[in-house]
Amino acid sequence: MSKFGFLVLLLGLAAGAQAQAQAQPPRTLTSDAPTPAALGSETYRLWPGLAPGATEATVEATPTLTLYRPQFPRPDGASVVIAPGGAYIGLAARLEGVEPAAWFTARGITAFVLTYRVGPKARLPIPLADGARAIRFVRSHAHDFDLDPNRIGMMGFSAGGHLAATTAVDATPGQAQAQDPVERASSRPDFLVLVYPWLEGAKLRPDGTSSYCDFAKLVGPACEPSAYARFAPLAHVSAQAPPTFIFHTTNDELVPVGGSARFYQALVDHGVPAEFHAFAEGRHGAGLGGASAVLQTWPALLDLWLRAKGLIEPAPVQPGQ
Repeated sequence: MSKFGFLVLLLGLAAGAQAQAQAQPPRTLTSDAPTPAALGSETYRLWPGLAPGATEATVEATPTLTLYRPQFPRPDGASVVIAPGGAYIGLAARLEGVEPAAWFTARGITAFVLTYRVGPKARLPIPLADGARAIRFVRSHAHDFDLDPNRIGMMGFSAGGHLAATTAVDATPGQAQAQDPVERASSRPDFLVLVYPWLEGAKLRPDGTSSYCDFAKLVGPACEPSAYARFAPLAHVSAQAPPTFIFHTTNDELVPVGGSARFYQALVDHGVPAEFHAFAEGRHGAGLGGASAVLQTWPALLDLWLRAKGLIEPAPVQPGQ
């Protein structure tokens, strides 16, 4: 199977996962039909009515956050918003959403899985608006969720990594006079985790094409690559970017590791605390490691980084150390 064909298959599975995850209509904070406590999750609309840019009240046009609460939450109220990947035409909601959420909740960190808009009716910048709104939503409702508004991170896989990185580098402060209380909160994550991020998908090739438009046309009409080339988070890195952890593999067959390396270097050049792990071998879309014994070790490095940043209790010192 070709590399391109492999991603088409992967995205087909991702789209199926997305449809299953969205089988139930989203609910609001004031819902009178709560999720059974045993399921441990609740889903919230990002906007109470139609989302900006939406023309219909369908599940596909309604971005949501699904909350996963830890059994033993950290007393400091740390949380993370997780954006699955899927080339902006689908969402790998289980592999790159539910599973990472469980990883965080096992460490006492509250997790939110973002279902952002994808497909031909939600081309860039619509998904980016959902990413910024997700951080504002969690921050504005931090008291409701018993969270610290200054300890909200964002994690993104593949295209979700592009969304997360863009949310971080293009963050804006809240509008103090906004009628919508959510819009009064900042959209800046306090830390950033990027997993094989598709940071240069909209970058123009020498022949004028782009990876972003290659995939966009699989589910809709062709797009003009030059119209999307501006969605390049690398160009917007500044000293205000949050501390960042990046994982990639050197031989990623779908998203070249160079994009992550350049983003990492830009962070370093601007004095932003950053950590970058490029494993030698590993296919794209491995999630937390999949069946690879080697790739299964990368989350342990994230665990250590989170501890070093004080987001997880420091590991106890063993006698003799």
